[in-house]
Amino acid sequence: MSQVAENERRILVAVDEGEESKYALSWCLKNLIFENSKDTLILLYVKPPRAVYSAFDGTGYLFSTDVLASMDQYKDQVADSVLQKAKNLCNNLQNVEIKVGHGDPRDVICEMTQKLGVDILVMGSHGYGVIKRAFLGSVSNHCAQNANCPVLIVKKPKSTAGGDI
Repeated sequence: MSQVAENERRILVAVDEGEESKYALSWCLKNLIFENSKDTLILLYVKPPRAVYSAFDGTGYLFSTDVLASMDQYKDQVADSVLQKAKNLCNNLQNVEIKVGHGDPRDVICEMTQKLGVDILVMGSHGYGVIKRAFLGSVSNHCAQNANCPVLIVKKPKSTAGGDI
């Protein structure tokens, strides 16, 4: 493989609020991207779709436009915070792009790999058990099956501190 091909990759890292995605990004920075390479690192945060509410919730509470606007503003603040922390981890890299998607993370991440011409997708694994995964679905599993590029799923090692009794 030529030196040029090695140094011009587009690497997409899906980030969210979890420690797993922070670990995946750190792992990527230590093992995939090198300081003087021409790699482009793309940080992608996907805002979940707004929950659909009727005019009244189950208790008869009316969701005003102010409440919905506050919920949207909070989601924006979370996205900004996650992306700022992720960008801070990448302080030595020159080619860092920030992208924000909206919708189901499984679909948005797969769509973005194609739209952005990504060479590899890196994501963390939440390590859900069988029951949780059955209800919530596995974003990483869906992307591994449906993304149009190689997918690297980084699993955070379990703590061995002994505090989980």
